[in-house]
Amino acid sequence: MTMAAVIDSRTAQPRPRAKGIARVDILTDLAAAEPIWRALETQGRFCSPYQRYDFLSAWQHAGRHENASPFLVVAVDAEQRPLALLPLVLTRAHGFRVAIFMGGKHTTFNMGLWDRDFAASATSADLDRLLTGLRAHDAADVLALTQQPMDWHDLRNPLALLPRQPSVNDCPLLAMPADAAPTDLLSNSFRKRLKSKEKKLQALAGYRYSIATTDVEITGLLDWFFKVKPARMAEQKLPNVFAEPGVEAFVREACLARLASGNRAIDIHALTCDEEVIALFAGVADGVRFSMMFNTYTLSPNAHWSPGLILMRHIVDHYASQGYRALDLGIGADDYKRQFCKTDEPIFDSFIPLNVRGQLAASMLSAVNRGKHVVKHSPALLGLAVRLRQALR
Repeated sequence: MTMAAVIDSRTAQPRPRAKGIARVDILTDLAAAEPIWRALETQGRFCSPYQRYDFLSAWQHAGRHENASPFLVVAVDAEQRPLALLPLVLTRAHGFRVAIFMGGKHTTFNMGLWDRDFAASATSADLDRLLTGLRAHDAADVLALTQQPMDWHDLRNPLALLPRQPSVNDCPLLAMPADAAPTDLLSNSFRKRLKSKEKKLQALAGYRYSIATTDVEITGLLDWFFKVKPARMAEQKLPNVFAEPGVEAFVREACLARLASGNRAIDIHALTCDEEVIALFAGVADGVRFSMMFNTYTLSPNAHWSPGLILMRHIVDHYASQGYRALDLGIGADDYKRQFCKTDEPIFDSFIPLNVRGQLAASMLSAVNRGKHVVKHSPALLGLAVRLRQALR
């Protein structure tokens, strides 16, 4: 019986207590991994929404990643029950075979998908068995596992048991306690300022806040986004990452992908009026946390009234009313993020050699990211780096 068949046959059965890793398999075909992947998404569900099959399969298929082949690490117990799936891709860098998380620049958080019981009890010995299984395949020289959350939904990330270092950037976070009043999440003075600005927008015919639900709504908002975002990025002298091959196709496919719950893999929130789209923010949600992916706002004079901040206030209130417990605006310390997110979430990287060649690769990659971390956390060095980058452009 194939592994996929075993998974299907066990889906409806009671879940026994997780046992230790007995075998590590490498799958290179997304379709072959799909039954295992979806089972881990639904049974125990210890992963971020960035690791959903519908999200990452869109990235792999539509993103034209010819130089990043699927490298899906599946750990199973003695009964062939999956304990973990690491959604990786295999690339080559400086002559080394490097395994990295799928999703590239478009995932704020990178994680494995875990059996929750196993994740809660995992030890360093379990992770050693995982690495031993990987080394036996001799398919990669080094694991370069970046932007990983230390915890997810109050449970420690098992990969935090591996050697680690702080990521280049932090992630600003807004905690949303169950008993918090709206003014506990955003100050009363900040709300008053935004409401005053929103009165100007409320005078526009058809002004409204909404979440796109139909294919027509989603497609229309994305058509507008891909026209406006390049202009906004050029205005800020930033490279247009959305113009890279396959990115637009990936975003469109993921935004239209419908989950088993009926929601979309990426949710789009917008402020609109009869004349135009005023602001758009899109991100991923899992019933507990909302995480921002991309955004932009109008080029018209309506931009004067801070529509992006107004839309964020609507988003915070929406998810608070839905019982969510956290919200983040993505990696990085942009000023607008600090108006909503007052704390930082610990994010870490791990560079793990899998053979002798990988030891050199791990040392190089670790040193590069440590250097970037130092620059990002030094105002003087960061300012110098920004000026140098602008001069080179």
